[in-house]
Amino acid sequence: MTEHFVTLFDSTFLPNGIALHKSLARHGGDFHLWVICMDKATERAITDLGLEHVSLLPLESVENPELLDVKKTRSIAEYCWTLTPFSIDFVFDQDPNIQRVTYLDSDIWFTRSPSELLAEMDSAGAQSLITPHAYSTEHAANIRFGIYCVQFMPFSRDGSRDLRANWQAKCLDWCYAVAEPDRFGDQKYLDTWTHDFPEIVHVLKGVEKTQAPWNAVDFDAADAVMYHFHRLRLVSESRAFMGTYRIPNKTIAMLYRPYLADIKSATGDLAELGLDFKPQIQSPAGWPLIKDYLDFKRHSWRSPFAPYSLTY
Repeated sequence: MTEHFVTLFDSTFLPNGIALHKSLARHGGDFHLWVICMDKATERAITDLGLEHVSLLPLESVENPELLDVKKTRSIAEYCWTLTPFSIDFVFDQDPNIQRVTYLDSDIWFTRSPSELLAEMDSAGAQSLITPHAYSTEHAANIRFGIYCVQFMPFSRDGSRDLRANWQAKCLDWCYAVAEPDRFGDQKYLDTWTHDFPEIVHVLKGVEKTQAPWNAVDFDAADAVMYHFHRLRLVSESRAFMGTYRIPNKTIAMLYRPYLADIKSATGDLAELGLDFKPQIQSPAGWPLIKDYLDFKRHSWRSPFAPYSLTY
């Protein structure tokens, strides 16, 4: 069975989306990736690249009146979060034969087959899978943003209809970058799923397989099936800002370096199309640089040689 995946991004995050595709091409087996193009530049670039096993969903082709109504009240990031619970149905609507769709954040990168994660869901007889953040102790306070992470989320067509509709309705009503006791963006709504939909939702037990900077210090990089490059931002064509997390050297060597090699390859592919590099963040200077660096040292004090940024 072909596994269908869906992601969304704009032209600033094209290198990440292409790197995601490269990892699926290596490890995804029989897969198809659907890309919701958040701008025309993304649509043109992906089309010109001719990526295999990819279909495009231009934003205007999937937006409905309800989404357009809330769009004007939300930032770009908040609108992307609002779209996430709808993205699954956007794909189901394309082909009635598709029986499962997995949402992926565009800054996910696979080191092994995602079938290892899906197999646990299948063994549990579940209709959807959610992955815990599994925060390390030093990041435990971030639980206020949600127990589970919107990063890798499979849904069956028929068995998860009510769950998807519930999530969509909540995100239409409220989806903002504000941490409240019972909601944050599209993510904290997941906290109640094991209570509200216990028969169909499975919580991933193999948490060491879904690694990210907030739990990297607790896991061996060799155990990762996927890594979520949260907060990594491309500053230039040769340097990436890593955020303020403490990252083990093994994780940098096994995951960050190969990922950035894919990013470099992606930016090269885009350059051949005549598309200039777009920084994802401006290199900090002055007080912002000092503040970021102090925050970085606060997290990485036990690892004085942990990098603040990486060249690639």
